[in-house]
Amino acid sequence: MRCPFCRNDDSRVVDSREADEGQAIRRRRSCTACGKRFTTVEEAVLAVVKRSGVTEPFSRDKVVRGVARACQGRPVDQDALALLAHKVEETVRASGTAEVPSHEVGMAILGPLRELDAVAYLRFASVYRNFSSVADFEAEIADLRGRMSVEDEQGDRAGSGGASSTAGTDERPDDDGAEGAAAGDRSGTSMPGRGEASPAHASTRG
Repeated sequence: MRCPFCRNDDSRVVDSREADEGQAIRRRRSCTACGKRFTTVEEAVLAVVKRSGVTEPFSRDKVVRGVARACQGRPVDQDALALLAHKVEETVRASGTAEVPSHEVGMAILGPLRELDAVAYLRFASVYRNFSSVADFEAEIADLRGRMSVEDEQGDRAGSGGASSTAGTDERPDDDGAEGAAAGDRSGTSMPGRGEASPAHASTRG
């Protein structure tokens, strides 16, 4: 790693710390020539293989930009998009393979996006899955409604359990029942994503 100040190619590490929840390592270096210090970050590269065969590093920003188009006019803020991109990256890294096709990144997006906003999900899915007829939309909507119905039933069962657990007590049964229902509302299913992962080499940036 060359010194950004004098371009000397020799430096020594004076401190190392984990960053980005252990996904990267920050190193504080001191140039052996000029003595100035600078920081480098080492992280595993996530390689995405495009349809053309070209590979490129995985980018959260690119995920956000792609999903943002589907979310136009929907009540989805930037924080929610950033969280979605983080979930997609976690799925991609968890696959354990060195290189994956770009369409698998799209599959990793579908699950979190469906949970975030159903309309945005349908928009994204229609492009990603190349819907060509009204029947394609109808089938996807029917599947989406089926998933939502299952989630609602699971929430109702969990809520009923929370309410019944307070029966026969004299200490705030209404509050406890509400907490049980809230826990039920938070339960649900998610669509497993497919992702991409890190090759053995690492990139370093100053």
